[in-house]
Amino acid sequence: MTAGTGNHDGPATGNAAALYAHISGDHDLTQALFRQALQDPSGALERIVAIGSDVNLPVTAAEVKAHIASLDDGASKQQLKNSQ
Repeated sequence: MTAGTGNHDGPATGNAAALYAHISGDHDLTQALFRQALQDPSGALERIVAIGSDVNLPVTAAEVKAHIASLDDGASKQQLKNSQ
């Protein structure tokens, strides 16, 4: 059994939650991503994936979308809908 292979139920799924917490803890980054998502939802999603790589929390766009969809947050869900 190999850890960290990016399976849907493996560490990468937890990375999406950890990355969300990391981004949420930075007010300026959160606001910048929200503004970007209003103008360019796909670009914001790509930026989130890049941030994850930069902070050693690799995620895929699908994992980010799945995590956002699991949140009880109407604004985040609207941005997710716009990025599809």
